[in-house]
Amino acid sequence: MMARILIVDDSPTETFAFKEMLERHGHSVLTAENGADGVALARQELPDVVLMDIVMPGLNGFQATRQLTKGADTAHIPVIIVTTKDQETDRVWGRRQGASGYLVKPVAEQELVDTINAVLAGKSQE
Repeated sequence: MMARILIVDDSPTETFAFKEMLERHGHSVLTAENGADGVALARQELPDVVLMDIVMPGLNGFQATRQLTKGADTAHIPVIIVTTKDQETDRVWGRRQGASGYLVKPVAEQELVDTINAVLAGKSQE
């Protein structure tokens, strides 16, 4: 199914790679390069899914995820954290902020697509 996906990542390289993968699978992509812009864009555009990096200047991905998942207007939007941080404590913390999924970079295209499809179908991914 086609979805509108917001990528929040401060790396243009990562953003470009994810955008290419997602567009290949028929999704439309919005991008923001920091947490604050990501939250603002999500509120404005109400995408179907948000892919959230953690380490960003200003508002980090955990904080931005929390704002979205606890916000009345955006709580229904699944957030998938996509990060180089692969510690169990980070995964647990991501869940606590309300994330629906957690992927560790580099992410394989199929894994990315499967996780997006799963959260769109309403299933939370470990």
